[in-house]
Amino acid sequence: MSVEQSLAQYRETESGESFSLQNSKLLKVELADVTIQAKLGAMVAYQGDVKFEHAGSGGLSRMLKKAVTNEGLDLMKISGSGEVFLADLAQEVQLIHLSDDFITANGANVLAFDAGIDWDVRRVEGVSGMLGGGLYNMELKGSGWVALVSNGTPMMLEVSGEDTFADPNAAITWSSGLKTDIKTDVNLKTLIGRSSGETIQMAFRGQGWVLVQPSEAPPKGAMTATGGAQGGAAGGIGGLLNR
Repeated sequence: MSVEQSLAQYRETESGESFSLQNSKLLKVELADVTIQAKLGAMVAYQGDVKFEHAGSGGLSRMLKKAVTNEGLDLMKISGSGEVFLADLAQEVQLIHLSDDFITANGANVLAFDAGIDWDVRRVEGVSGMLGGGLYNMELKGSGWVALVSNGTPMMLEVSGEDTFADPNAAITWSSGLKTDIKTDVNLKTLIGRSSGETIQMAFRGQGWVLVQPSEAPPKGAMTATGGAQGGAAGGIGGLLNR
């Protein structure tokens, strides 16, 4: 057996779609002269005539929201006539196709999205005063592909009339038909450090679905449930000035 034959299982695959998985952790995007947006630094390889540029925040309003909340991605625009391969810390890639619809996602779990998808930062309703400003997520709206990453294989929970709860860092995305709220376990035991460890949960109500990853650990630079950033990510006005 030749070396090439022994490596055959790792060959690039063709699907005919603009977004396609090469394996569970590697995404290929066929550019075909369209511009996509992807997490800054997510490129692992490319072929053809491909151009990369910083995407910015897409307007003053979103720039201010990112600076104040530390939610939303540092994005790069990718354009050209080749193909680009994207990944993020060997996390598993999940593909969702939107048709004039929207989803909400944890910004740290967004890998890339099509040119036909717009995004904004939204606040989760709830006891914002207790969470240092509340929880913030990305809304992705329009038509096209969205690629998300998850720490392990996720599970989809159907929400149909019955309230569903998840750890804020475990819920990576949810459908447009759901309303969200914050449930807190605030009592004397919590205040003296003897809580269950599940002090803050996200509540989902309505008709739709929630995709939950098997991990409660936020990715580096993600917002935690108390509004702070992991990994020393810049926030506030200082973060704005550095953009």
